[in-house]
Amino acid sequence: MSIKTIDLPFLGQKVCFGRKRPVEKFKLRFTTYNTGILPIPPRAVDYTNKALPSLNKVYLNDQLGDCVIAGGSHMRGITSGNATGTPVLFTPSEIIAMYSAIGGYVPGNPATDNGCDENTAGSYWMSTGFPDGVKWLGFVGIDAANKTEVMQAIDLFEAVMLGIELPDAWVNPMPSSPGFVWDLAGEPDPENGHCVISGGYDDVGVIINSWGMLGKITWEALAKYASHQSGGQLFLAVSADMIAKGQNKAPNGMDWDTLKADFAALGGQTITK
Repeated sequence: MSIKTIDLPFLGQKVCFGRKRPVEKFKLRFTTYNTGILPIPPRAVDYTNKALPSLNKVYLNDQLGDCVIAGGSHMRGITSGNATGTPVLFTPSEIIAMYSAIGGYVPGNPATDNGCDENTAGSYWMSTGFPDGVKWLGFVGIDAANKTEVMQAIDLFEAVMLGIELPDAWVNPMPSSPGFVWDLAGEPDPENGHCVISGGYDDVGVIINSWGMLGKITWEALAKYASHQSGGQLFLAVSADMIAKGQNKAPNGMDWDTLKADFAALGGQTITK
């Protein structure tokens, strides 16, 4: 696999893709644990402000096809930043170590810079964890075409991850500054595999972080490009502290006990064909 690179005027340098399309999709679904009495989500939420020191970091995705590693690291930035006011940050050596363990990258050998998929990365973060010791409990898939479900997921858990294949119009030309809006723009391009996180939403769509820039993907574009039919997916990566916070926000709206029991029963195998 050859990693695609492209000029990013905002950074004055090139950036890399690198997200591989997973063969499998998530077994656990957000809808399964929604008891039907979740509170109405706010019209808009934004959890990115307290995570900016993390979100501003490209995490070597201007040099390597490690967008999935950067995405997971940005999720840690959002959840830790909103929990403590100080987001967890990872060093370049820690980012490379995760990319090597997950994607097989050998530092100094460009032939091994082949990207990775978020399912494999998530399994690693469940078994081994992040450099700060935090582990994910499991994944919960979200229906990208269900606006209310997406809003509820972000409101309760603060961050979700998107694995998508960007249409060429989104990157030709590339955004020149933060504040960009990606809308429906033709078919997804498998060569533009990318991983981004969302830490908020408004009437326009979901707030995303990509290559150190905050922008938005419209609701219509999210429904198309984050769908399995388009080679994409949208999901929660849940940790114990995220469940605790979610319980405080919606104690009776989610079947928390069943969710935790399912994570335990799956033993880390949270995806299925």
